[in-house]
Amino acid sequence: MATLLRKIGLIRLHNRDTEDPKHHHHHRGGGGQQSASLRGKGGAKSGGHKPPPPPQQPQPGSAGDASPGPGKGKGKRAAEPAPRDKAPQPAAGAGGSRERAAGARAGPGPAAAAASGSLVPAARQQHCTQVRSRRLMKELQDIARLSDRFISVELVDESLFDWNVKLHQVDKDSVLWQDMKETNTEFILLNLTFPDNFPFSPPFMRVLSPRLENGYVLDGGAICMELLTPRGWSSAYTVEAVMRQFAASLVKGQGRICRKAGKSKKSFSRKEAEATFKSLVKTHEKYGWVTPPVSDG
Repeated sequence: MATLLRKIGLIRLHNRDTEDPKHHHHHRGGGGQQSASLRGKGGAKSGGHKPPPPPQQPQPGSAGDASPGPGKGKGKRAAEPAPRDKAPQPAAGAGGSRERAAGARAGPGPAAAAASGSLVPAARQQHCTQVRSRRLMKELQDIARLSDRFISVELVDESLFDWNVKLHQVDKDSVLWQDMKETNTEFILLNLTFPDNFPFSPPFMRVLSPRLENGYVLDGGAICMELLTPRGWSSAYTVEAVMRQFAASLVKGQGRICRKAGKSKKSFSRKEAEATFKSLVKTHEKYGWVTPPVSDG
């Protein structure tokens, strides 16, 4: 009877081992693990402690389940990690902010640069106009206070930048002074126009009347004087000083009032004077400003 009970107990143990996968795994792993498992169960029965429950399998559709449950398709995409071989793409907003930041570092765009560039010449031109106006107002005041009435000024069309200057006196021992007395010429009339950057650039000066010969007065009434060119000009020169230099050059160049029939009545032309002046400036820049012979004018 004892032998039969032992056989029945062995059969139950064998069935239990084959039905429990975990126990079956320990049984296949080795005798030491099986005996340890049996000892643990025996101790649990003797001590009254329950064995730890086996780990539960995740339910479909739960947070840890990799397979999507019903209506959980979006959860899979959220749970999947980003691939390691691809860099995460920046969001549209972040990319736009980086581009804007790069643009800010690079400076203003062409339109902004053009707008700011257009303001600089306007401010500079306004400043030059103020400097020119203050200088010419002072020049007018100084000329009006001249005691010898060497020259006088009239504004052309009330413009501060366009003057008609009357030269009343030249050297009284010169032939030109004798010509002025004989022809009842009270003054030599000249026109001066002042550029935007005066006094840093010279005025354009030409003779209007009477028609002169020699004395470094050329076609159209242009005047051959180095100080009237950008190379010979200095901002320290005043209109009075320029006119005194011109009066001296007339006498030195033996200037005369033209008395030839048909030519003496011909008036000077501004266009011709400008063309002549540009030509003589190019010539003197090439060969230097050497005083030509008196016969050359």
